[in-house]
Amino acid sequence: MSEATSTNSGTNANVNAKVEFPKSNLRKLNADVGLSKFPDQMRRKSLKKGFNFTLMVVGEYGVGKSTLINTIFESQIFPPKDYSIPNKFDAVDIKPISAEIVENGILLNLTVIDTPGFGDLINNQHSYESIIKCIDSRFDSYLEQEMVMRKQKINDQRIDALLYFIRPTGHNLRPFDIEFMKKVHTKVNLIPIISKSDTLSKKEINGFKSRITNDINSNGIQIFKPAVDIFDSQESTLSISDITSKIPFAVVGSQDFVKDSSGMLVRGKQLPWGVVEVENENHNDFVKLRKMLVSAHMLELKSITDSVLYENYRSQKLLMNGYIQDNSVFREYDPIMAKEEELKRHKYDMEMMEIDMTKEFERKVEEKELKLKENEEELYIRYKRMKNALDLQIKELKEQKDALEAKYGPLSSIKKKGIFGL
Repeated sequence: MSEATSTNSGTNANVNAKVEFPKSNLRKLNADVGLSKFPDQMRRKSLKKGFNFTLMVVGEYGVGKSTLINTIFESQIFPPKDYSIPNKFDAVDIKPISAEIVENGILLNLTVIDTPGFGDLINNQHSYESIIKCIDSRFDSYLEQEMVMRKQKINDQRIDALLYFIRPTGHNLRPFDIEFMKKVHTKVNLIPIISKSDTLSKKEINGFKSRITNDINSNGIQIFKPAVDIFDSQESTLSISDITSKIPFAVVGSQDFVKDSSGMLVRGKQLPWGVVEVENENHNDFVKLRKMLVSAHMLELKSITDSVLYENYRSQKLLMNGYIQDNSVFREYDPIMAKEEELKRHKYDMEMMEIDMTKEFERKVEEKELKLKENEEELYIRYKRMKNALDLQIKELKEQKDALEAKYGPLSSIKKKGIFGL
């Protein structure tokens, strides 16, 4: 996380000189009124209560979700897993894990929501339903608290970011990946991640990133990208551009320390061909991901969740419940568009069902062919066994014949006698 530094009027003089404010309503102060101390007030208030951040991680079993989260926050957020015990999933489970993290006196109330079972079911067609229900229920909880006219602190459980882990296949996104992203991209700050990128070469990673980006753009999927503000310095703008260029992030997570070629202990993995360093930007994008997620753009993630994603959900929810809102403030709900989206979803569900049926048919055909091949091999073995037995019998008869001929002469020269021995 970024270091919290207090500001004063002396240090702000140089900063303000570089910032160009809109001049339409700008008023000049005749003397210092203490306005520059306002950030200090906000900082002191924030330090008292700390910050809340809710992160959801979605991906199949074994893609490295727990390891990456523990690595990002330098803490044992997820307990160690026993991989010797087989995992059987009947449905997608929602498992929130809460932790308090303190750095330099700054408290972060972190909630990480794991989704075990996602992508690991026999039929994954509706794997996303539990996740969407979780996102919506947290929006609904906030809306209910917001509508209660009491002076009470709202318990904000809305999801600020969703890390979607993509297996390092090196190919395109699967239809399943695209469908999930399309279901959630208007509800959360979606951040795609290529997990365990050390299994791919740099050339393969670059090609994979390009194909993923093309799939995301061609399907109209919105992913989180840090915004450049008019008040950002040139250095900040370049930093944002550098982060954006790495999306989707190809990352490696590890809580172990190994020795590099110089003998220094570094966080990483020891592989047969060398060491993969987690915090080496030449090896993977972990540093850029952590910078975007924690030290540079956490507040932006929370702000978008509150002012854009939640407001869109809130507007639609109220309109669907019969509340007439000002469309200049709330987004208009178009029933025709909603129907079209429903038809598209139905069409896609039918396509997915057809794909599943085709795969099931191919599987059964493959099983039948395998069974026929096994039967063919079994028949061949029986044929060889009978042929060997017959060859052995013929050999024994030939040996008996040779023995008789040696004793009585050729069988063809023996005169056949009649019935009366004549």
